[in-house]
Amino acid sequence: MSRLRIGMIGTGGIAEWHARQLLELPEAEIVAIADTSEQSRDKFVGKFELREAKQYADYRGMLEEVELDAVVICSPHTLHYEQATDALNKGLHTLIEKPMTCSSAEAERLIETAKQSGKILQVSYQRHFQPEFLYIKEAIERGEIGKLTSVTASLYQEWRQGTPGTWRQNPGLSGGGFLMDSGSHIIDVLLWTTGLTPVEVNTQLHRHGSPVEIDTFTSIRFAEGAVGGLNLVGYAPCWHETYAFCGEEGGIFYDNGRITLRRLRQEPIVPELPTQTTNQDKSFIDAILGRREVAVSGEFAYRVVKFSEMVYEAAGYSPAEDARAATGGVQS
Repeated sequence: MSRLRIGMIGTGGIAEWHARQLLELPEAEIVAIADTSEQSRDKFVGKFELREAKQYADYRGMLEEVELDAVVICSPHTLHYEQATDALNKGLHTLIEKPMTCSSAEAERLIETAKQSGKILQVSYQRHFQPEFLYIKEAIERGEIGKLTSVTASLYQEWRQGTPGTWRQNPGLSGGGFLMDSGSHIIDVLLWTTGLTPVEVNTQLHRHGSPVEIDTFTSIRFAEGAVGGLNLVGYAPCWHETYAFCGEEGGIFYDNGRITLRRLRQEPIVPELPTQTTNQDKSFIDAILGRREVAVSGEFAYRVVKFSEMVYEAAGYSPAEDARAATGGVQS
């Protein structure tokens, strides 16, 4: 079997993660890369010994000139929609880094484009493949803690201190701040593991002098009757990620990778976790080859985009307007 020919759009830090995982697969090869930064392209090529890969400053040239089967998009957030649309219209399977798009309207159009193209559209939420979160999702589905009554999700990161001067604090490229970036993973976990449907949110937001939002504290009411809290703190001294899932018969608590199952007046249980068998890149290749269903569909990723919009609207904040007012663009 000939290998699937992959083009990379964006060669920054997250692209290196994808490259490592793709290059482990005998069914795939990276044949071309596109990034506006020659320095980033050269670093990427050298690190992964891709001397034969064709290089482009503009991804459109790569799509026009190189025979590809699929692309992996690792560019700034506001570029995802146009790049993915162009790739799908070229008949290429498309894996996009989070978030899928920066607006629900773009997400809807992209999903329709994928349907019309007949090609796979997958979004790179890696927690769908991690044992801790697979356990949480499956335990909730099995009824281990009964009907959910509340869920709290929190992420703390030194994001404000580490991103000044980068595209992540340029709303024209980021489409938002900490919530749109690292926070997108937390929203993904919140919605995916629980299956809950948010219908109302109330948000407090703080920019801490940044062009984009840094901290958001959001209360949530779900259609199924549960309530929730989402705390995304980008002005913190370190990474710290926690979740508390409470149900009528118990609770599951996650603290930086450590999980305990608790029931009323009983000793805590440390569950046995499933073995990780795939990742976002392997699952993408397997889906192309018909070995499995798409792991993170555009339809699911739309829910993350829509919820992010709800939070911004509740705070009276419009990064989309900031994005339209901004100028310039990069692909790394």
